Amino acid sequence: MRVQLNHTLVASKDNLASARFLAEMFALPEPYAYGPFQCVDIDNDVSLDFMAVEDDPVHQQHYAFLVTEEEFDAVLGRIRERGLDFWADPHQHQPGEINHGDGGRGVYFLDPCGHVLEALTVPYGGWREGSGSGES
Repeated sequence: MRVQLNHTLVASKDNLASARFLAEMFALPEPYAYGPFQCVDIDNDVSLDFMAVEDDPVHQQHYAFLVTEEEFDAVLGRIRERGLDFWADPHQHQPGEINHGDGGRGVYFLDPCGHVLEALTVPYGGWREGSGSGES
């Protein structure tokens, strides 16, 4: 049996706002309701299912998205258009910069609830043999 991630829950103060933000920033389909969740489908048959919680603050999580070079440019453009803070590192020590880890590019920014979102063009450690280049 091949094990695949199907979905994961994302805690949020406003699940619809957070789901819409993710969909807009990564040019993904509009969120849809499933029970109490607002779900966003990712291109590899995984969904992020946003659930409303009353925790204050919500425990910060990190979600990294592998994108093409063109998609990276588009995400970075949306970050800049919205005037969002962004960093080259997850610890937010390099504001207004992107990184060039593993021969690609990466950027970190926050969603409305404070989760760290990352767009990167090359996976950590580089492309493994037989995994493809990520370009389609």
